[in-house]
Amino acid sequence: MSTRIAFLKGHGTENDFVIIPDPENTIDLPPATAAALCDRRAGIGGDGLLHVVRSAAHPEARSMAAEAEWFMDYRNGDGSIAEMCGNGLRVFARYLQRAGHVAEGDMAVATRAGVKTVHIAKEGDITVGMGKALLPEGDVTVTVGERSWPARNVNMGNPHAVAFVEDLGHAGDLYAAPPFSPPTAYPDGVNVEFVVDRGLRHVALRVHERGSGETRSCGTGACAVAVAAARRDGADPAVTGTPATYTVDVPGGRLMITERPDGEIEMTGPAVIVAEGEIDTEWLETMTP
Repeated sequence: MSTRIAFLKGHGTENDFVIIPDPENTIDLPPATAAALCDRRAGIGGDGLLHVVRSAAHPEARSMAAEAEWFMDYRNGDGSIAEMCGNGLRVFARYLQRAGHVAEGDMAVATRAGVKTVHIAKEGDITVGMGKALLPEGDVTVTVGERSWPARNVNMGNPHAVAFVEDLGHAGDLYAAPPFSPPTAYPDGVNVEFVVDRGLRHVALRVHERGSGETRSCGTGACAVAVAAARRDGADPAVTGTPATYTVDVPGGRLMITERPDGEIEMTGPAVIVAEGEIDTEWLETMTP
């Protein structure tokens, strides 16, 4: 390992990430290392870590290399591996653009949830293809304190429980993961979204992200919320043949979510690179066992 590791810091609607460019997959990032880098007091700080690797260089992505040159090896803030991160995908694409690996227009990115499409617009926003939502059957309940709500089970490559509430304050502090039942619904944990209505096809959310706590934004969560809201409102593009678009306000900004008649979901929003620098590996070694 070199004595210095390059990094960048970026965010998408204030869902922030440490970015580690590593095209040939030469940097070892065990959970403790990723968690140390994401630590907001003793590290760089971030909701998660984006490890930027060429698909052909990563054993989990080689099968996708013919479709997508780059693999988003995503880690949660606690260092655990996650399947997908929608805001992270936009920031990942913004980094590739900044580094000169891609230009405006369309591209593909490999993720643990499959190959995702990305469009970098001239005006700055980035649209990402989030795939199709799965709606597992079965009743789910989430609880905060003395309150409980029915939740819609939505899978966007990662699991979500979407609860519609009267007031976002009812979600509590969201430091700890809200309890859910039955426990068999989410054996590996779940992202929990609390949602209120703001207007016609306009909602707002707060979210507890599995492995990260409450975050300022969650892209897959915004998509899950839009799908859950559409079904609640009686809208199913596969049935009507008409796309359903929802404005989703998150604490860190605004996202536009469209579900198409073929089931594909698109998310549009900003992505910003705010800083770059070098990590002192001597420091890193003292932070990890």
